[in-house]
Amino acid sequence: MAELVGLAEGIAALVHDGDTIALEGFTHLIPVAAGQEIIRQGRRDLTLARMTPDIVYDQMIGAGCARRLVFAWGGNPGVGSLHRLRDAVEHGWPAPLELEEHSHAGMANRYAAGASGLPFAVLRGYTGTDLVRHTTTLSTVTCPFTGEVLAAVPALNPDVAVIHAQRADRRGNVQLWGITGVQKEAVLAAKRSLVTVEEVVDALDRRPGAIVLPWWVVTAIAVTPGGARPSYAQGYYDRDNRYYRDWDAISRDRDSFTGWLDRHVVGVR
Repeated sequence: MAELVGLAEGIAALVHDGDTIALEGFTHLIPVAAGQEIIRQGRRDLTLARMTPDIVYDQMIGAGCARRLVFAWGGNPGVGSLHRLRDAVEHGWPAPLELEEHSHAGMANRYAAGASGLPFAVLRGYTGTDLVRHTTTLSTVTCPFTGEVLAAVPALNPDVAVIHAQRADRRGNVQLWGITGVQKEAVLAAKRSLVTVEEVVDALDRRPGAIVLPWWVVTAIAVTPGGARPSYAQGYYDRDNRYYRDWDAISRDRDSFTGWLDRHVVGVR
């Protein structure tokens, strides 16, 4: 049975300095509260993996948590750049940030390979791009049946996967629905996993298109109402578009960012 823990307790137990961690969620169900708890606990030298890093990774990078970013696309959705990410890459503030860039398909296939216990994944992709010149975790493989040369990417097996979901039952089975990304694959690929949920219920009812992660693949569950804000959780709350717009101005300047971080993250229990 997955262990029911508090958010701070779960982060303390599962996320360690130097870990490779994946906070996954696509458009909604982004585990923002968990990312901010990682900041509060002062984790350092993390490799952050995510298909689409947005403002929570911008906050973690700006807080000095990250050493490396493994990703496909990064930005403030609908607004523009991630200024803390850019400052780290361009000026090394607050610490230099290494980049490992893939395509969306490449990242998804890396998680899928990790979840399947395979050493690498094969796909048609990357042809005509310059990523092959800049990303060392890209290679080719020749099909033994047709002779076709295909792209190959290594499995991605994070030390910890953190996701947000709508709910779990008391045994630890997790249910999420709506727009989903690679949450299932990230959890299955990871050595440890923490799922923050809006609520725990006695029994999960049927939901069209829902994904259920069984209790035996989840390490711990933390009840965290609103844990995806300012992203949204379908059936619980909407996206806070103003937050994303405001973040652009807050994150452009180091002093405004550090002041915001002290007031809204570090100084908040």
